Amino acid sequence: MSTPHPEPSRLKFIPTAATFRLGEPLGIGAVGTVYRAESDEVPSPAAVKILHPHIAHDDGVVDRFQREIVIMKRLSHPHIVRHYGGGMMDGQYFYAMELLAHGSLSDRIKRSGPLPWPLAAFYTAQISSALQHAHNHGIIHRDLKPTNLFFGDDGRVVLGDFGIARDTHDADGTDPGRTVGTYAYMSPEQICAGGEITGKADLYSLGCVVYEMLTGKPPFTGANFAQIWDQHLHAAPRGLREQGIECPEWLEHLVQQLLEKEPHQRPFNARAVQGFLRDHLEDEFGREYPQAIRDRFAGD
Repeated sequence: MSTPHPEPSRLKFIPTAATFRLGEPLGIGAVGTVYRAESDEVPSPAAVKILHPHIAHDDGVVDRFQREIVIMKRLSHPHIVRHYGGGMMDGQYFYAMELLAHGSLSDRIKRSGPLPWPLAAFYTAQISSALQHAHNHGIIHRDLKPTNLFFGDDGRVVLGDFGIARDTHDADGTDPGRTVGTYAYMSPEQICAGGEITGKADLYSLGCVVYEMLTGKPPFTGANFAQIWDQHLHAAPRGLREQGIECPEWLEHLVQQLLEKEPHQRPFNARAVQGFLRDHLEDEFGREYPQAIRDRFAGD
């Protein structure tokens, strides 16, 4: 696949100079099809997403597609999916990204059940590091959930899918008054859609993800979105150790704090979460805790 000179009136980003050779399709979604691809200009296999032709005329869809490319150009972090830019091919929009072929956190939980608490804490520290990097660059993910967390070749957790991320530097892309996200992981302020959405919304979603890693299910479930939203707004999640989950008190306290209804009652930022976890994991496993945890839970 080559990258012809695009229409400058349509593209809002500088197209990638890389040329990609498409392989087999990896998945088909509502917005586009993802293919395995190779390029001489990138060091490893890539995933190329091509926007479906039948929605390429929808300005809203195209704007979100292009905004994700613009957002990802600002981010470079070992726990955020690496993007290689995008362009047009035969009138179709595409962008290329790092290929993550080891499944998602959701896949892992469905396959093996809840994670041991040291592994859940280790992954949470990695996700926190990714969130802080995004927040430092004015990006709020708004859709943090296990299906958007993937595993790299070296076992690291990688945050992907910034399709509905809020760019605080873009006044036209803030979706004022609009509820966006995934029901089971949405912060109360996202549900209400009436106030400012900050990085604290991602911290609430992180609490939902950690809870699911430890229990195998999100903190709130229901027959429909209204039941789930009502719990996000008014209910306290059931305690972890109350359910018989093996979990130190400090980790349960962190999850409870992340799931506070009021943003100001959550941790100060994602870096504070990362530092809190690092300190406790060092106390438990020593300064070389990353390798100790990898060795201990290699088969999990």
